[in-house]
Amino acid sequence: MKTKNVILATIFGGMLFATLAVPAVQAQTSKSGTFTVSADLVSSYIWRGIPQEGSKGGSPNIQPCVTYTNGIFSIGAWGSSAFSGQVKEVDLCATLAMSKDFSIMITDYNWNNNHNYFNYQSHGTDHIYEATLAYAGAQAFPLSVSVNTMFYGDDKNASGNNAYSSYLELGYPLSSMVKAFMGASLVDSPMIYGNSNFAVINIGLRATKIMKVTDTFSLPVYGILGCNPQLGKAFFVAGITL
Repeated sequence: MKTKNVILATIFGGMLFATLAVPAVQAQTSKSGTFTVSADLVSSYIWRGIPQEGSKGGSPNIQPCVTYTNGIFSIGAWGSSAFSGQVKEVDLCATLAMSKDFSIMITDYNWNNNHNYFNYQSHGTDHIYEATLAYAGAQAFPLSVSVNTMFYGDDKNASGNNAYSSYLELGYPLSSMVKAFMGASLVDSPMIYGNSNFAVINIGLRATKIMKVTDTFSLPVYGILGCNPQLGKAFFVAGITL
């Protein structure tokens, strides 16, 4: 109970927050807001240091994203479909930008959709709800911090209760195109991160390059080299934003 109270206090107590934005390659603006559409093609799907297709290396994934923004509020949908057919994910999110540096986000994860998608009961649902608080970093010291805690759904401990899996990530730009990051699971998370107690699960570098295709068209290309110390695994992901 003490751990749960600490986590909930951390989430709703106003800790630092900043959301990771997906690059948008198409935007349509109306008087009531802006729609952005993009899609990433990645060589494999690694999420917070955890392979999403088991331990065999995975397969390429297509990851579309649609976002609607109106002022400080935005809602969006993000998905991932593996070429192997093993991962089919549909996530929904809502973000409130408190300022240019601070935001609050609620995410509805649904990884494999094994059950009725519209089943939202705590036991038996495929959905997991997560609250995120983050800070983008000041210009003088651009260290970003995000805290993410799952608070409802298919994230249980051995007793069948909510595990409140929590993930902390720090990021720091080494240059305009290279960013270092480190992420850790803060509490016992047997289902999501597979750890007991505190564990560093995601360390690496992300490098981005703008690839010029024509005089008027360019594509962002990126590579992520990282490791999961808890699993003793390394990964190298290549991606392109369409």
